[in-house]
Amino acid sequence: MTWGKAVLVWNLTAKIFCLLFAAAALAGAIASDDEARDLPDGPGKETVAKVCIDCHTAGTFRKMRFNEAEWEDKVGDMVDRGAKADEKQQAEIVAYLVRNFGPGAKVNMNTAPLSELMVVLGFTADESKALVAYRTGHGAFKDWSEVARVSGVDAKKVESQKDKMAF
Repeated sequence: MTWGKAVLVWNLTAKIFCLLFAAAALAGAIASDDEARDLPDGPGKETVAKVCIDCHTAGTFRKMRFNEAEWEDKVGDMVDRGAKADEKQQAEIVAYLVRNFGPGAKVNMNTAPLSELMVVLGFTADESKALVAYRTGHGAFKDWSEVARVSGVDAKKVESQKDKMAF
């Protein structure tokens, strides 16, 4: 291969790599936007989306039900590992997480990922998949009785967990 052909192949390879990298970055940004959109609204949501979603899916923390001290420890640990958040942002993140994913927080049945449905409400993987598929195809759940009517989901389990559900 001549020097000119080698340079041409190198340039073409570099361009293809750059295009693939850009496509992957765009796909990641779209996924991050979807993750952020599904977070509960309220003070601190934008900060959580900006600081946390870049490294974690929302399912990572949505399934946790930590108290304030535990969330402070978790957020502090993430900052120690490289998350970019000043003290004010850390306080916003902790307040948001306690309010939406603290010990008494309800599960939003219209946005909860599989992991939250499984860990917090005790649904099986198959039941959780059925719930997500149903809400994707039929729209938002209005109440727990609608959740109980989803094919493949144990209605008695739904009823026993109804007080932990939000819509």
